[in-house]
Amino acid sequence: MSRLKGKKIVLGVCGSIAAYKAAVLTRLLVKAGAEVQVVMSASATEFITPLTLATLSKHPVFTDFTTGNGSNWNNHVELGLWADAMVIAPASANTLAKMATGMCDNMLLATYLSAKCPVFFAPAMDLDMWKHKAVKRNIDYLLSYGNILIPVEHGELASGLVGDGRMAEPEHIIQHLRDYFQ
Repeated sequence: MSRLKGKKIVLGVCGSIAAYKAAVLTRLLVKAGAEVQVVMSASATEFITPLTLATLSKHPVFTDFTTGNGSNWNNHVELGLWADAMVIAPASANTLAKMATGMCDNMLLATYLSAKCPVFFAPAMDLDMWKHKAVKRNIDYLLSYGNILIPVEHGELASGLVGDGRMAEPEHIIQHLRDYFQ
């Protein structure tokens, strides 16, 4: 029996070229028996469509606080309370900074601040960004809040450089979740 069967997972997707991996991650989570609700930042929708993730998760994707011409409110508090875990993958440097300082200017960040479950984050950025002291400080803050880092991986980056900063592969993220829920 899968350790993820029946688990409720909020998947937060940020603007990054690694956002394409969110499709594979969603598919693997659903295949493992998890129920997945996806929340995307506005910039994430420039890399992968909400329709793709809605189709794979079998649930509407949240991109804003309201839907239906502003007539329906998307309750980020309810979503944060619903989840057994929140996974932010990819987690961009911008979103990490906002999480570390408590900024709340989009649905993803509002859900993060409302989450009462463990929050995992899988950073994705170029190697110089990954090594920057400000990013390291923000990660230290996030870890001090009890969030769980899924380490970056070494390899070819979108810039063409090779080094640390690649988002963990979806299979590795799944393994982190399985290990946590064992």
